[in-house]
Amino acid sequence: MKTLIAMTLTAAACTLGAYSSNALADESVTSTGLDAVEASHLTFMREEEKLARDVYLTLANMYPDQDVFNTIATTSEQTHTDTLRDKLAQLDLPDPNPDTNDLPASIGVFLGEDWGWYFTEKFHALTSKAKESELAALYVGALIEELDMNDIGVCPQVMIDAGYPEVCGLEYTDESVLINAYRSLIDGSENHLRAYVGQIEAVIGAGNYEAQYLTQAEVDAILGR
Repeated sequence: MKTLIAMTLTAAACTLGAYSSNALADESVTSTGLDAVEASHLTFMREEEKLARDVYLTLANMYPDQDVFNTIATTSEQTHTDTLRDKLAQLDLPDPNPDTNDLPASIGVFLGEDWGWYFTEKFHALTSKAKESELAALYVGALIEELDMNDIGVCPQVMIDAGYPEVCGLEYTDESVLINAYRSLIDGSENHLRAYVGQIEAVIGAGNYEAQYLTQAEVDAILGR
């Protein structure tokens, strides 16, 4: 998959011109063996895991009696964003947000050259939606996990819109260092989705959660239905 898709990147970058991202325009293979798609996707996911942590920490402050937000933020999501920070360092790639763990100052701050604008918009949109009610905040949590699984496994829509291939994540890469990390992230997101849906269905009734980003069949499989 990686080899076939990589052959189309030159034409894509030329067609997009000024609208292509800096990473896509630079198609050279990095010194670590990652191509431009893999390097940009890893950088994107570092910020997406930070987004999840930052949103959940914000929601935990909004709804302190709902433990699920703080639990997932301070254990799993903190570990996930740290893991991808370490992968960037291992692969000699720059960290778009080196001050991620400067809390609380770094919450909602995204400085990545290519994708920082996107995560800034996402943070404000998601936290604004969560202000409506505790139930709305739980739905935001579930949405983030569905989005995360798609973006890790397949490709973020914003990257596709910027000219990246429709498959740019786990299904694209053949690098074991990424495959192992991404599989672990997806396992974590599946657990988080189950946790959020459990809290949601305690309010709306068992079996009534409807998928927000993945297909209903995909969500039902994760929930064991």
